[in-house]
This record gives sequence, C-alpha cells and structure tokens, in this order.
Amino acid sequence: MIYEYRTYEAVPGKMGDLLDRFRNYTLRLFDKHQMKVIAFFTPVIGESTNHLVYILAFEDLAHREIAWKNFMDDDEWQNVYKKSNINGQLVVKVENKIYAPTDFSPLQ
Repeated sequence: MIYEYRTYEAVPGKMGDLLDRFRNYTLRLFDKHQMKVIAFFTPVIGESTNHLVYILAFEDLAHREIAWKNFMDDDEWQNVYKKSNINGQLVVKVENKIYAPTDFSPLQ
C-alpha cells in the first residue's frame, strides 16, 4: 500500500464550502473510483484554519494514477467542480506527497 497525503489551502471564507463539497460529493466519487479514504483533518492548533488535510490509500502507484485519472475525467466530478467554483475558486493551493509505510508501521 501507498498513502497520499494531501493538503488544501482554502480561499479565506470558503472553508465551509470546501468541506461541503467533500461531504456531499467528493467522498462518494472517491469511493466510486476505488480511492480509499483513511482520514480527514482540520487544524486545531498551529496552521491557519484555512487548511484541510486528508489521506488516501492505494494499492500502488499504478492504482493511484488510474484512480485519479478516472476521478478527474468523471462527468459528475467535472460538473460538481464547476458548480462549486461558480462564485470563485474554493482552493488557493494543493500540496500532495506519497508515502510508503515502514516495515514496522501498524498501518500497512
């Protein structure tokens, strides 16, 4: 397994809209495209409250590549994305990193 760690910086004042998009649409589409959600986080202490962090699990890099391509090409996602950004972009910046667990990690 590999894990993708993603951080989204929301446009100031748009975090609620971003969370709603994940809650109401994105999670279901992740499931449809075999993108296993491990967790979602928002900061309590530290970073700005405009950050959303989440972790996805994939079998390997090939699985990740196919899943993201299918997700991005999905007509429903494209419509959701356009509608959710109609009053301006929700996200300023996206960062992602791919991690592999160590041999002693309980999360494999």
